[in-house]
Amino acid sequence: MSIIKITKQFSFEMAHALRNYDGLCRNIHGHSYKMDITLAGRPLNDDNSPKNGMVMDFGDLKKLVNEEVISLLDHALVLNAKNDPRLIDVLKQNFDKIVVVEFQPTTENLLDFIAGKIKQRRPETVKLCRVRL
Repeated sequence: MSIIKITKQFSFEMAHALRNYDGLCRNIHGHSYKMDITLAGRPLNDDNSPKNGMVMDFGDLKKLVNEEVISLLDHALVLNAKNDPRLIDVLKQNFDKIVVVEFQPTTENLLDFIAGKIKQRRPETVKLCRVRL
């Protein structure tokens, strides 16, 4: 059987600020993200399995992405750990979802971060082809 690609779209809301950026994105602001996850693999060929014919059950993919990405980033403020720790502490004292990361939270770096989380949990028989925001 051929290698087949499947894509599922997810959405979430997230705020961030780009530390030392020379434009408006240095300010806290938010986005409505649409995220496409594309996986590739051979569909299961096992008449005895309820997953027969699937590269990966979309329900299993949804669970993985919700646990690893959406639950962390949805309605969160994502900040670079190099920001003033006093600011981060004040924000954490006043808001529930402050996510501090060791990188500048640009779209590019967020994509790499998200891809890493998905790669850790995907089945070995499935390849992560693309993450798109």
